Amino acid sequence: SGRGAARLASGCGRSPACPSVARRGCREAGPERSSTRGVGYGYSLVEGGHWADRDRGAYRVAVRQLAWSHLPPHPPLRGAVRMYVTNSFPVLDGKVQPIHRHVFDFNLRNSDASSKRYHELMERVRRGGGENAVLRHTQKNKKLLVTERLRLLLDKGPFLELSPIAGMGMPYGDVPAAGCLTGIGKISGIWCMVIANDATVKGGTSYPVSVKKQLRAQHIALQNHLPCVYLVDSGGGFLPLQAEIFPDKNHGGRIFYNEAVMSALGIAQVAVVCGSCTAGGAYIPTMAEETVIVDRIGTIFLAGPPLVKAATGEEVSPEDLGGATLHSVVSGCTDHFAATEKDAYERARDIVAALNLEPGPSDQPEAEEPLYTEGLGGLAPASYTHTLNIRLVLSRLTDGSRFLEFKALYGTTLVTGFARIKGHLIGIVASNGRLSHNAALKGSHFVQLCDQRDIPIIFLQNTDPSVTETATLSQAEAVTNQLKAQAAMMSAVACSTVPKVTIVIGGCYGAESFAMCGRSFDPNFLFLWPNARVAIVGPSHCADYPGAEAESRDETELQRLKERLEEESSAFHSSSRVWDDGVILPQDTRTVIGQCLTIIKQHRHQLRCVGRGHPLLRM
Repeated sequence: SGRGAARLASGCGRSPACPSVARRGCREAGPERSSTRGVGYGYSLVEGGHWADRDRGAYRVAVRQLAWSHLPPHPPLRGAVRMYVTNSFPVLDGKVQPIHRHVFDFNLRNSDASSKRYHELMERVRRGGGENAVLRHTQKNKKLLVTERLRLLLDKGPFLELSPIAGMGMPYGDVPAAGCLTGIGKISGIWCMVIANDATVKGGTSYPVSVKKQLRAQHIALQNHLPCVYLVDSGGGFLPLQAEIFPDKNHGGRIFYNEAVMSALGIAQVAVVCGSCTAGGAYIPTMAEETVIVDRIGTIFLAGPPLVKAATGEEVSPEDLGGATLHSVVSGCTDHFAATEKDAYERARDIVAALNLEPGPSDQPEAEEPLYTEGLGGLAPASYTHTLNIRLVLSRLTDGSRFLEFKALYGTTLVTGFARIKGHLIGIVASNGRLSHNAALKGSHFVQLCDQRDIPIIFLQNTDPSVTETATLSQAEAVTNQLKAQAAMMSAVACSTVPKVTIVIGGCYGAESFAMCGRSFDPNFLFLWPNARVAIVGPSHCADYPGAEAESRDETELQRLKERLEEESSAFHSSSRVWDDGVILPQDTRTVIGQCLTIIKQHRHQLRCVGRGHPLLRM
């Protein structure tokens, strides 16, 4: 009943009795067929016409006189404004029942402890290479800190930092933020991937985890069609660990390969040389489509002055060997000469503005705040046995706490349905117990449904850590059927072409994590809550794992094994090794998902998405 009225409201503003409206629809009617009950928007006349007041009586008259389905689509009325219709999905009950309060309180205490550890790690990361390294970088070398560089480069607004605690607790020591800061922010109105070396950490040299972090950033840029801006200040690879940096397919050379491939696909590659570009680091600016170099600070060479002297005996200054004047005037390796760092970032902003890319829509749908805004920490399971109904989490993430559930009575250990987060329509696939046969079939159906409708999917993952038991023939048959259904869901997730964002809110265990779009299933983004666990099985089940017979281990050895697995399965261990895109606090989840969806949406609004078919070849 509401659709006809909303449709008429998008028309020319004539009286409901207008013959052209009553019979076949006015030729000036707008294109949107929205419902006052459903999700969508119409157009409301703001100047002139009979429909500016949009009163209820007029709606009722319109419904009686208008057959909305016969209205042909036409461009929207000039002078109209977009009106977002209230989402009418059912509202979830987000109240924690008194009977579950003890579980909630236990989870909350664990979540507070995990959040404290997160903040401690972030504080260590923010200090970079330490006070002495910062003073040397700013006072002696006269260079800006990486955070100041980003402030000059980016528009004011949100910045989605990726894997900030990467490199902490590595076997070769702490490498704060893996020696480079990666993230997504707007430059001249365009969402861009920024990869910036932090020369206060180990002189900007690349460790194995540094390479992995940069490759992950490039992969995200490729998936989401984001221009890449490199702020290069690197001493090259860390030679004592060259066996883990150089030889393999996904080692350092892959960074240069990705630059060429993304350029061929029309994904711009821009570099700013704001420090040393030595050895492998020299190829990043020379393979970029446009490069800016800073006078007296930026240098590009394969071997620096000390190696030249050792090899030839000749003494040469960094500026003469590979400075800004040489590469801007003689070699042509750089395209823009900047007198200061501030000028360099202004020029980089101008380059992005000239990429001929159209930003995503600025008029984002109005978003309702959830009815329940507190208590996500108490819903973050301290262990799988302390999991509460996943709908309590959804009620704190979705707009207006609204959720249209799909197959609510079938396969109840998996919750699927539609909602909006920050105004974006999404599908949700959320763990609510063990992924049973029926739940997996339901998940497969829903993922394919979202793929048909081109709706992004949010996975909320909390999978079972236990080992599957098959003590009887009937159990073996049930497990086999479950296996087939889970395989079908994995296939559906793997072949789905819509954007996918995965949040691990509890456990990321075993094969069920693959069906829930774990890292190996290539989600656009994957984040963990601080309480999350990543492992094949839970530490408490290690004695039940095949090959771990209890009689072959004494109690002390078994306890040491459990403690090691406990640490290695933590969210911080995972994120420090770039197995994900970062640890986020539960209360920040809604904001982070909204940012991801906005970033993903930009690609769909770009006018120029078809690649040239070959990389740009300099000179």
